[in-house]
Amino acid sequence: MAKTDYEGLWQETLSRLRAELGEEEFSSWFTDIEYLRSDEGRLVIGFPSAFHMEKVKDRYHNAMQTRFRELANADIALEYEVIPAGKAESPPSPEKKAEKTGANVAESGKNDRKLVESHPDKPQKKHPQMRDDYTFEKYIVGENNNFAANAAVAISRNPGTSYNPFLIYGGVGLGKTHLMQAIGNYVYENSNNKVICITSEDFLNEYLDGIAQGKMNAFKNKFRYVDVLLIDDIQFFQDKPGVQEELFHTFNALLNAKKQLVFTCDRPPSELKKFSERLISRFEQSLKVDLQPPRYEVRCAILKSTAENRGASIPDEVIDLISKNISSNIRDLISALNILISYTEIMGQPVTLDIAQQKLRDVLASTRQANLSMDTIQKVVADFFSLSVNDIKGRKKTQKIVYPRQLAMNICRDMTDYSTTEIGEAFGGRDHTTVMHSIEKIQGLLITDPTLDSTIESLKRQVKESSAKS
Repeated sequence: MAKTDYEGLWQETLSRLRAELGEEEFSSWFTDIEYLRSDEGRLVIGFPSAFHMEKVKDRYHNAMQTRFRELANADIALEYEVIPAGKAESPPSPEKKAEKTGANVAESGKNDRKLVESHPDKPQKKHPQMRDDYTFEKYIVGENNNFAANAAVAISRNPGTSYNPFLIYGGVGLGKTHLMQAIGNYVYENSNNKVICITSEDFLNEYLDGIAQGKMNAFKNKFRYVDVLLIDDIQFFQDKPGVQEELFHTFNALLNAKKQLVFTCDRPPSELKKFSERLISRFEQSLKVDLQPPRYEVRCAILKSTAENRGASIPDEVIDLISKNISSNIRDLISALNILISYTEIMGQPVTLDIAQQKLRDVLASTRQANLSMDTIQKVVADFFSLSVNDIKGRKKTQKIVYPRQLAMNICRDMTDYSTTEIGEAFGGRDHTTVMHSIEKIQGLLITDPTLDSTIESLKRQVKESSAKS
C-alpha cells in the first residue's frame, strides 16, 4: 500500500474510535493527536506532551493498532512521538532540550530539564494575582516532579478537559505554587479564559466578608463563573465547615461546566483532617501528583539557572557545596544562594568556596538536621521491622506496629527540628500528646533495655545514609 494512503486510513481509524468511545471520551484524549508521517510498515502520530502520549498509549494502543491494521489490511506498526515545541501554539512538552542553565534532558526523565515556553518573544500579559516569573520556562524538571510537570503542561493546553481537577501536593518549598501558577500564567497569556488564582486564606476572608456584608451572591458569581480556578494550600480549610460547604458547591459548579480546577496542598487528600467526607471524595477524584524534594542534579540545575537569571557568576564548587548540604526544599536552596549573590553585589567581589563556607556557616549548620525528612525516617524504621510506611502511619495498635511507630516518632524528635504537633501530623494526624507519650515510652525503655540504644543509633545511621543518597 502506498504510504500516502496511510493518513486517510488514520483519519478513518479515528472516526471509528469516536463512534465506539463516545464524543466526550474521544474529545478528552484524541483531538490533539496529529498524523506526522508514515512509510512502509509504520505510522507515526504526534502528541502535545509525554504525559498525554503515555496515557493514550496505556489506555488505547491496542484499540488503535487493531482498527488501523484492519483498515490497512497489513501489519502496520503504530509509533508515537512528542510534537516539538514551536510546531503548535501551545506550551511544549518537557522533552524539549534544556537550556544551558540546566543539564541535558534525557527522554527517560532521569536528568533535570527546563520547560521552555513556545513564545519566548511574545510580550507576557501579567495576571494581577500571579507572579510573572512563575512560568514553565523557569521550572526545572527532574525525577521528583517529572510526572507533575507533564500533567501541568497538558492542562495548560486544554484546561477543563482531560485532567480535571488537578491536585499538587508535597512539603514546603517544593514548587507547588510555581507549577500551579505556571498553568494559570500560560492559560491567561494564550487565551481569553478568565483565570482566578487565590490563596486559601484570601478565599476564606472573601467568604466571611460575603456573609458579613450580605453579598454571598457576588461571592458565588465570582468563583463559579470562571474558566480556571487555582486555590493554594487547601489544608488551611480544615475545621472550617462553612467555607468547605461553599467550596464543595463551587467545585461541583465548575466541574459540571467543564472548567479547570487546580489545588495545592501539603499532604494527600487521605491525610486531610476535619474535612467533610464529600469534599475529601472530590479531591480523591482529582489527578493527584506528589512533589518530592529534588535530587542532587536537579538542585544544581536550579541554582545555576537562578544565578544566571540574576546575572551572577557562582563557581561550580560553590554550587556543589550548597546542593550537597541543602536537600530539603527549593526555597532553602534559593535562600542560601541569595546570600552569596547579595555578597557579590554589595562587596563587588567574586564568591569563592572559602567565602561561601564562611557566609553560609550558620545556614548550613541549621539545615543539616532539617534536611532529614520524616518520610525517610518512617521508611527506614518500617524496613527495619519489615513493615510498610502505611503501617507506621496507620491506626493499627498491635504491639508489632506500635513499638516501631513510637521508635520512629522518637527518632524524628531527635534528628529533626519538627515540633511534636508536626510529627503527629506526619504520623497519620495524631495529636502532640500522643507523640509525647511515644517519646516518653521510648525514653523509659532506654533505661531498662541496654540493647535499645544501639538499635536507635543504627537506625539513625541508616537514616543519614539514606538522606545523603537523595
